[in-house]
Amino acid sequence: MGMAPGLVVRPGVFVTLGAMFQDRAVAILKTQDMAETIRWYTAAGFELRDQFPGDDPTWCEVARDDLVVQFLAGDTPWPGAPSMTGCLYIYPASVAAIHAELSGVIDLEWGIEDRDWGRRELVVRDPNGYFLTFAQDATEEPTPE
Repeated sequence: MGMAPGLVVRPGVFVTLGAMFQDRAVAILKTQDMAETIRWYTAAGFELRDQFPGDDPTWCEVARDDLVVQFLAGDTPWPGAPSMTGCLYIYPASVAAIHAELSGVIDLEWGIEDRDWGRRELVVRDPNGYFLTFAQDATEEPTPE
């Protein structure tokens, strides 16, 4: 993979600048197992946009639909194990299609649910413990049986 234009924040840690010029937020999260994180996210249909260094990465960027996430391993500015008290939302064209795509590929935290606030959601948890919620307007397609 080629190097995207970026910034070295300290020796061995590279952060891409490409996403900074787009109208979106990019989460950067801690991982203790970069290889497993990359394996899980690519199995979950994310595109591995870049990783650094190439032979034993301590940084990577993955993307799917409207979500971009960077992961940092090794010596990070955050003490302790990875943790987050929330979730990351992804807005695909069809939650039912995501459910069909991911069933049997990764563990689904819970199946498709129509929530009281008008969203249809499917939740997964990555190997770091982070929750990702695939969501759409509940009126966009019928609930799968």
